Amino acid sequence: MNTNNIKKYAPQARNQFRDAVIQKLTTLGIAADKKGTLQIADAELVGETVRYGQFDYPKATLTRRDRLVKRAREQGFDVLVEHCAYTWFNRLCAIRYMEIQGYLDHGFRMLSHPDNPNSFEVLDHVPEVAEALLPEKKAQLVEMKLSGNQDEAIYRELLLGQCHALHRAMPFLFEAVDDEAELLLPDNLTRTDSILRGLVDGIPEEDWEDVEVIGWLYQFYISEKKDAVIGKVVKSEDIPAATQLFTPNWIVQYLVQNSVGRQWLQTYPDSPLKGKMDYYIEPAEQTPEVQAQLAAITPSSIEPESIKVLDPACGSGHILIEAYNVLKNIYEERGYRARDIPQLILENNIFGLDIDDRAAQLSGFALLMMARQDDRRIFARDVRLNIVSLQESLHLDIANLWQQLNFHQQNQTGSMGDMFAENTALAHTDSAEYQLLMRTLKRFVNAKTLGSLIQVPQEEEAELKAFLDEMYRQEQEGDFQQKTAAKAFIPYIQQAWILAQRYDAIVANPPYMGNGGMNSELKDFAKNHFPDSKSDLFAIFMQHAFSLLKKHGFNAQINMQSWMFLSSYETFRTWLLDKKNIISMAHLGARAFSQINGEIVQTTAWIIQNTHTITYMPTFFRLVEGNEEDKSNQLILRDKEFTGISQLEFKKIPGAPLAYWASKEILKLFAANSRLSEKITTREGMATGDNEKFLRYWFEISTNEIGFNIADNSQSVTSQKKYFPYIKGGNFRRWAGNLSYVVNWFNDGQALKSFADEKTGRIRSHNYNGNYAFREGFSWSGISSGSFAVRHVSSGFMFDAKGPMGYVNNKSDLYYIEAYLNSAVANYLIKMLAPTLDFKLGHILNLPFIETKEDIVTLENLTKEAIDISKNDWDAFEISWDFATSPIIQEQEKTIKSSINKFIGKWKKYAQRLQKIEEKINQIFITQSGLINEVKSAVELDTVSLMTNPCFRYNSKELNESMQINDLLKELISYTIGCMMGRYSLDREGLVYAHEGNKGFAELVAEGAYKTFPADNDGILPLMDDEWFDDDVTSRVREFVRTVWGEEHLQENLEFIAESLCLYAVKPKKGESALDTIRRYLSTQFWKDHMKMYKKRPIYWLFSSGKEKAFECLVYLHRYNDTTLARMRTEYVVPLLARYQANIDRLNEQVDGASGGEATRLKRDRDNLSKKFNELRSFDDRLRHYADMRISIDLDDGVKVNYGKFGDLLADVKAITGSAPEVI
Repeated sequence: MNTNNIKKYAPQARNQFRDAVIQKLTTLGIAADKKGTLQIADAELVGETVRYGQFDYPKATLTRRDRLVKRAREQGFDVLVEHCAYTWFNRLCAIRYMEIQGYLDHGFRMLSHPDNPNSFEVLDHVPEVAEALLPEKKAQLVEMKLSGNQDEAIYRELLLGQCHALHRAMPFLFEAVDDEAELLLPDNLTRTDSILRGLVDGIPEEDWEDVEVIGWLYQFYISEKKDAVIGKVVKSEDIPAATQLFTPNWIVQYLVQNSVGRQWLQTYPDSPLKGKMDYYIEPAEQTPEVQAQLAAITPSSIEPESIKVLDPACGSGHILIEAYNVLKNIYEERGYRARDIPQLILENNIFGLDIDDRAAQLSGFALLMMARQDDRRIFARDVRLNIVSLQESLHLDIANLWQQLNFHQQNQTGSMGDMFAENTALAHTDSAEYQLLMRTLKRFVNAKTLGSLIQVPQEEEAELKAFLDEMYRQEQEGDFQQKTAAKAFIPYIQQAWILAQRYDAIVANPPYMGNGGMNSELKDFAKNHFPDSKSDLFAIFMQHAFSLLKKHGFNAQINMQSWMFLSSYETFRTWLLDKKNIISMAHLGARAFSQINGEIVQTTAWIIQNTHTITYMPTFFRLVEGNEEDKSNQLILRDKEFTGISQLEFKKIPGAPLAYWASKEILKLFAANSRLSEKITTREGMATGDNEKFLRYWFEISTNEIGFNIADNSQSVTSQKKYFPYIKGGNFRRWAGNLSYVVNWFNDGQALKSFADEKTGRIRSHNYNGNYAFREGFSWSGISSGSFAVRHVSSGFMFDAKGPMGYVNNKSDLYYIEAYLNSAVANYLIKMLAPTLDFKLGHILNLPFIETKEDIVTLENLTKEAIDISKNDWDAFEISWDFATSPIIQEQEKTIKSSINKFIGKWKKYAQRLQKIEEKINQIFITQSGLINEVKSAVELDTVSLMTNPCFRYNSKELNESMQINDLLKELISYTIGCMMGRYSLDREGLVYAHEGNKGFAELVAEGAYKTFPADNDGILPLMDDEWFDDDVTSRVREFVRTVWGEEHLQENLEFIAESLCLYAVKPKKGESALDTIRRYLSTQFWKDHMKMYKKRPIYWLFSSGKEKAFECLVYLHRYNDTTLARMRTEYVVPLLARYQANIDRLNEQVDGASGGEATRLKRDRDNLSKKFNELRSFDDRLRHYADMRISIDLDDGVKVNYGKFGDLLADVKAITGSAPEVI
């Protein structure tokens, strides 16, 4: 089904229906202010009308309006609006589906016209439709039609009449007469801009052919609500929106066919049903002993009426529709009359629960539509569906209702206030029915939060069924009060009865909600009742389903794959392996749901039997690659199937992950070798409690404040340094690198350790590194999108929770273990322990330790060489604190081109050497582990994690040297500007000035630190589109190139830079000089590249007058002081204003003496310059204001804070600070 039209229409419809309901409520004097406070107008009777505020209604509306007011007060205004909006949306969707299918008894379309797109067929046939729906009003409606101007009123009557007529068959969706929601049916239904038009025009008729459309409408109707609440602690009323997800049809078929269908085929293996189920999986071949055990628990015969199927989170009924199809085939096979089958299935076999009223409405409707296809008289059969939206009992006036019910023909006394209290007059009644009722109602106080997780003892099933039947009888035969009371109690007794039963199959796509999203009630319930599965609602539903199953029944669900692997589910996983049989599993991974992109939702569909057979061998399908269509096709073809291993074998792997693809060699490897935990110690790392407060990129602060090469914690204290290098995970990279952060650990973390939550007073930071701080070891990124990789960490670092550390027990093992962990063997094994790529400490410790004594020295030497290559690669870029100088300059060739070519050639060899090193390491461990047939030693060049390796840097199998040259030139320009600013120097390696406030800079100049290429004297570099100043950046780039490579090749070098920049950085311009191209890059692109290089924490700040770029300059963060702005103004902005004015005056004179095209050109130049002048004058006013304030910055506050102190003088403030500029 093409869902694009539905996806576009349904979210808009929700807003339209809500607006229409709010408008109608306003006319009824029911509203709320912005804070949600109700504003109820008094009802003023005026003869036969009643006035609500400014609007008049018939007096007959008063009772229904009072019910709306009561609901608004009990539920809240927004909940009332939401409920009534979706009620009318659901009703109209249902009528639309039925009219297209031809299911309306009168035979005419209610919402559309087959021949006239802007009309309604029922209005062409008022006499016939009125006769069918409103015979008592037929004459009146015909007379109104003859008048020719009352179509709106007629249509409203007919539509409401249709709703009343459908009440008998679908009371859950269509109310009887006197429904208060009727007052909220939107107005102007026959107009061309009616709320109905989107439903009719927005979704093509062919999309209504399958009842599946109802589920998609619901999914997309709630999509905006879902987006609004997802990721937050979810209120009870928002749980449906946060957790509903429409299940693709092929997954539903797999689940139902292998549970409900399997139930039948176990007893009747030669049934023709098998040939009708595309996704049915034949049981894996079992040992004779297992076959005998299975035969002993298989019933010899089954009656179709006895098969019970429950979806405990039924949503819009998609799973139950497929269950209906399978059950229908079973009944037909047994020879039941076709017209009897639908009712038998709906009343005996299919049960559904949900906490969402609207979902249950649609689920019931969808099932009735399936039945209607098979029995055209189904609407008249008074079918009693077992689809229930769980209701809360909290606001029920039990005492009054029990008294009205008069169950034992005697009056009772009591009050609402003692609803569930003990020792009250009502609580002491000896009626078994009353006791049952009280127990039942007490269970459902939080039904909208706990849903079908509420537990009802199976022993009460018969008692509940008898009481329910009596309530149905009272509803039909009792007096008015008894009918009222029975109707109130029936939902609670029915939902309790459904939960008390035990089922042959539980089939579900349960809600997904992590512990962090649960409200306090749900979280406490999970902790107390489901300690082993409490981490997520899906796992709780998974475990709870077994308690709702008959012995040997089938639990079939699709849920998140995390329960298969994560340590938090290990106890639960072990229980499953020891107590249940995994029959089959389709491991789907990411992208099984076409409407969900990315890697976040990774799922698995499975069928588990509520029994245990020792050495049972499940069937698995590894469908983790490809999109939804790929996975579906692979399952049909039985592709990527894994069988032949008992589920108990998984317990041989530490943590018992369901690594079903593990070979017998892998299982043997885990069993035969000791754990890596015997060789290493791991530590998770620190949580600061507020990274923005305590962490900085090292280049944000003064390097004088950073303590490098610290040996231990005591030395960190005596050093009196404030910041220390900090390991924090990072992108995939082996051997060395990812060193960008420092942490405030002044005086043994004094500020961090005392950092408390303002509300609770609790210390927010935890897990300090203790004695492991500053020790040599290795680290890895906790979460990865690719392969596992460790990096050598020399002494002197602290570490984060996202950059855990490992330490060898014997120092001589360090390089050997680093080699092993970076090998293809360890990578292969750890992905079995952590297929979610969330590499925890336990995963590392549980790896088998593979020892190879003969190759120890070889591995140590290879590892040391790999670390050296990787560190040199990291240090070739200026984001490393050990960066020495531009590697292009280091090559000392005559031209930039030859320097770059030499650099590229050299690092190409390094990449190839590292590739060979990694392959050799792989070969050693593959041979030792015996995994020759499973793990490849070859290493692709694009996985050799060097940034100087273009295949890795650009994620490409092919060498992209042109892109590499472009980036190398941009890095050269960045270094050049660093030399202009005094950060770097041609006379000294490494950082020369990265202190604070320009302090000590004059002394460096005096020492001759910048002799070869003088640094700018004030750290302000004009970045202009023309050469207005002597220290213009472009001019100084030219000077730098001349200084390094000489006058002889100057033009050649400039042209090479310009040509290379035009490949990717800027678009070529015909006739433009090389220097102008460089100027254009500097003016338009350099800042973007600088922001990217320095991770939105720039060290060269871009002051900009605005979009006309009248004046822009770079200011070096470390040289800024409280006089910088004043100097910027007096040295640059004020003189530039005078130059602009002089040029404007000159152009005015030239315009006066010019004509034709020349005059036009001069006017354009003048106007452009005038725009710049006006922009610069405005900028000057603002600059003067901030200069007078003499703003100082504290580098310890970080760029994010400091950059926001200058209002709109700076460019891209929001991108850096996260909020719009605050103008002082």
